[in-house]
Amino acid sequence: MGDYANLPGVRTWYETEGSGDPLVLLHGGFCTNDTWGAQRPDLAAAYRLHLPERRAHGHTPDVEGPLTYTDMAGDTVAYLESVVGGPAHLVGWSDGGIVALLTALARPDLVRRMVLIGVTFRPAAEAFVAPEMLDAMTPDSDGMAFFRELYVAVSPDGPEHWPAVATRMIDMWRTQPALDAGDLAAVRAPTLVMTGDDDLMTLEHTAALYRALSDARLAVVPGASHLVPLEKPAEVNRMILEHLAGGEVETTMPVLRARAPGATGRGATA
Repeated sequence: MGDYANLPGVRTWYETEGSGDPLVLLHGGFCTNDTWGAQRPDLAAAYRLHLPERRAHGHTPDVEGPLTYTDMAGDTVAYLESVVGGPAHLVGWSDGGIVALLTALARPDLVRRMVLIGVTFRPAAEAFVAPEMLDAMTPDSDGMAFFRELYVAVSPDGPEHWPAVATRMIDMWRTQPALDAGDLAAVRAPTLVMTGDDDLMTLEHTAALYRALSDARLAVVPGASHLVPLEKPAEVNRMILEHLAGGEVETTMPVLRARAPGATGRGATA
């Protein structure tokens, strides 16, 4: 069951389930809440899940003008304030992870802990293993059929609007996001960075994301792709729940997490 929230930027469809502390799931680009199907039962057993569908995705209508991650983060801030009613954990997959990062930068008071799955902080040309894949992505291409079907099934804008959305989304990937290490260092939410060992993003880019964050953990899931939440749901759900539960990181030979007594920076965070 779902409902609409009349946010300032766009009338936004969302679903909720479970009970406990709020946890917001932010889906990937061109996706809908259905793609969280392998996570919802486990996570809803421990948290009050919130699943908003972003502008031009799923049941949420498109808006005029270019699509930007900054605007989507603004919608997420508005959702946290008006629907959740305060701070929450964020789990973002792909585009949803970019939105989570920008939300944490804009409003650190609203973000408790984060999980970022298959996330880039630079445009596709700088982060993708094969950036040329964007050249083959057109609204009517075979490779876009899965996403096209998701869109046509539920979009309030109708199937005829799909080419406009697809074109603007691909344009967004070519130029956004444009964060750097200094931006990432300002993120204060303890973060789990997760990727498949054969993800769309290079392992080098994912490692750079992990190293730039001030309080982060890294998980590279073997035998997995950009669709790791679907391919390895048990492992992914376990790691999400362990990270959100908090607790100190204790290892025998810390290097990145080593710090002098009383110092701040990358360290264990409860």
